[in-house]
Amino acid sequence: MGKTQLVEAVAAKTGLTKADSARAVDAVFEAMTEGLKKEGKVSLVGFGTFAVKKRAARDGINPLTKEPLHIPAKKAVSFKAGSKLKDTIN
Repeated sequence: MGKTQLVEAVAAKTGLTKADSARAVDAVFEAMTEGLKKEGKVSLVGFGTFAVKKRAARDGINPLTKEPLHIPAKKAVSFKAGSKLKDTIN
């Protein structure tokens, strides 16, 4: 499901227009992004938890040239599914 389909699903379930639904979806994504930036974690009970994790710097190999290269440290977002989501999928 892409963003367009998500907006259409929200519009269908809430009775909002697609424009209003798009603004609502954008607002949720923006709020989650801010929460991850400020607190490093966003928990949605029953759905799951998004968390920022640090990845250490490491050495790798360029698959095309086979030359060694240095991969710098960075932050990445991880997701752990909640119990209700797991139960629904399984």
